Amino acid sequence: MAQIISNAAVGRTLLILLLCAGVFFFIDFLVPALAALIVCFSSWPLYQKLMAKCGGRSALSASIALVLIIVGLITPLIFVFSYALQEIRAWVEWLVYANQHGAPVPLWIKDLPWIGEWLTLQWQQFIGEPHELGKIVSAISGQNLSGISRWVLQLGWNTLGLLLTLLFMLITLFFLYKDGESVAKQLDIVGERILPARWHRFSRVVPATVSSTVIGMTLIAIGEGIVLGIAYWIAGVPSAVAFGVLTAFMALVPGGAPTMFTLISLYLVGTGDMTAGVGLFLWGSIELFIVDKTLRPNLVGGPIKLPFLPTFFGLIGGVKTMGFVGLFVGPVLMALLIAIWREWLRDEPDNTLVTEPLESPREQGQSS
Repeated sequence: MAQIISNAAVGRTLLILLLCAGVFFFIDFLVPALAALIVCFSSWPLYQKLMAKCGGRSALSASIALVLIIVGLITPLIFVFSYALQEIRAWVEWLVYANQHGAPVPLWIKDLPWIGEWLTLQWQQFIGEPHELGKIVSAISGQNLSGISRWVLQLGWNTLGLLLTLLFMLITLFFLYKDGESVAKQLDIVGERILPARWHRFSRVVPATVSSTVIGMTLIAIGEGIVLGIAYWIAGVPSAVAFGVLTAFMALVPGGAPTMFTLISLYLVGTGDMTAGVGLFLWGSIELFIVDKTLRPNLVGGPIKLPFLPTFFGLIGGVKTMGFVGLFVGPVLMALLIAIWREWLRDEPDNTLVTEPLESPREQGQSS
């Protein structure tokens, strides 16, 4: 009697079911794992230098790298975010008060050129009347102002979840540092079996793309947040730290940073401080011009220069699916898709069946 289902089909089915079970059980760890992979890719060249100084002892070098990341990056960011949240809490308390009692139109809004009259009417309609502001917040976010204030006052639970995610990320990052070389060798073996003609290029383009995209975006965002935050403080803007952190986040989005300092400059002009408002706008424009013309083209993208539309889709899609980590995961995934697409188009149709590894761009330049 012939066998109805072959042993190979049963084996493949069991393997697929096992993979689905693994994804189901470990889906909650996807965000910290992706964050750890991004940090590992971005810092791998520096980690290799550290491991060479440690005599090739991977456990020691991984421990030192983790301590350096905690002390030099995570701890300062925690202090900055804590201070910014204290300022944001004051904003929310004012919003709750304005929703309950209404708020008069500030004089600086009335004095704004061209749009002052229109903004005054909108303020009187939606903020000047009690409980009108809460309706707008409910329509936009689905929450009321009292719920938002409770969320701010009970931030401890959200902070605990963020700390747990950070802990899982650091644990994963330690083992990626420690066993990264062996994992890379195993991936090379599997990749050469799946894509024998292209894996040689993919394995070099992908790390360079991830590293340059993440490092470039992060350095530019942090730099613009610090530089413009100091400018806000010099100009006398209230809550300068919170606005600096918000500017750093907005700098990850194309056009976000100029929107921030333009609005704050208009606020300064409206409050009567014409010199500070014009000076802040000029300083922000000069800084943005220098960054966009010199730093951003050399830092972001590496071998893959992302156009505006894929960058925008990557940012919005990443934030929607993964939250804060998606700010980096989204553009990285878009960069990888564009890298794979361009590398796949490099070969002519007649060369698609070539099984020998192709030369890397660096080797091609040397041979030419």
